[in-house]
Amino acid sequence: MLVALSAILAFITIAGLGFVFAGGDSGNARAAKRAQVIVNGSGENRARGARTAANTPENRRKQILKTLKDQDRLQKKATLAIAARLQQAGLNITERQFWIGSAVFGLVIGALSLPLGRSPLIALGLAFAAGMGLPRWVVGFLAKRRIKKFTEAFSDAIDIIVRGIKSGLPVHDCLKIIGKECPEPLAGEFRRLIENVGMGMAMDQSLEKMYERMPTSELRFFAIVLAIQQKSGGNLAEALNNLSVVLRARKMMREKIKALSSEAIASSFIIGSLPPGVVVLITVTTPAYMAPMFTEARGHLMLLGAAFWMAAGIFVMRKMINFKF
Repeated sequence: MLVALSAILAFITIAGLGFVFAGGDSGNARAAKRAQVIVNGSGENRARGARTAANTPENRRKQILKTLKDQDRLQKKATLAIAARLQQAGLNITERQFWIGSAVFGLVIGALSLPLGRSPLIALGLAFAAGMGLPRWVVGFLAKRRIKKFTEAFSDAIDIIVRGIKSGLPVHDCLKIIGKECPEPLAGEFRRLIENVGMGMAMDQSLEKMYERMPTSELRFFAIVLAIQQKSGGNLAEALNNLSVVLRARKMMREKIKALSSEAIASSFIIGSLPPGVVVLITVTTPAYMAPMFTEARGHLMLLGAAFWMAAGIFVMRKMINFKF
């Protein structure tokens, strides 16, 4: 009997010790789990609150504006590439041919400037300017002139579509009329649009390709009007007529801004050309007076500083008179 009581007491003692150690750990574990649940719950509440705050109209508006700005920046970057500029200028050459021609032209100018007694640095600068600057400027000038001609005749093309729709013609036949009767480059771009549509390309995709060749706001408005009409229906003639009115109003505003800013543009040209003109005049009348500017190192530094400040002034004046509309 004594042995049995001793065994029971030993078992109770061991069980109690085990319960103390194991039970304490489980209690701590349960407390830790409860704390973790509380922390996770508060974290989820904060995340839910952040999502709710992000779904407010103001934040959605900011997100949409940010997305539109990013798309506009990417679109401008794509339209400023040399391949896109060659398409906008209407030149049937590849980007590789353009760079090869630019490099050859720069090397020719550099080689011709060496026998004239110029220093190698000046010859290198002339070659770089002739190879990298002049061809890109020419392509940009041709592209801007072509886009300007397209924009000036675009409202007349929309009027042709409006009159054709009112008389019962389908839109495709109106586009064909524009390709035959309108001046270039408008007619050529619409002929290419008709060819793309005839090959099975959707109208919105064809207009997107056309916008890559002619990145104008007027063409973008036209594409948006056609896309909305295809999705939601409505009177296409009335919508295009309203667009034509808006485009003509934009054209009138553009001409008005040009007239109001003509005095500032003329003043900037006079101010920008006055210092070089004075230098040329003094050099022609009294060459000995201006000779140190071209023969001594101090004169070279002064000419370099003058060229830098003249370039900075011309850049600032151009920003002041370059109106975006």
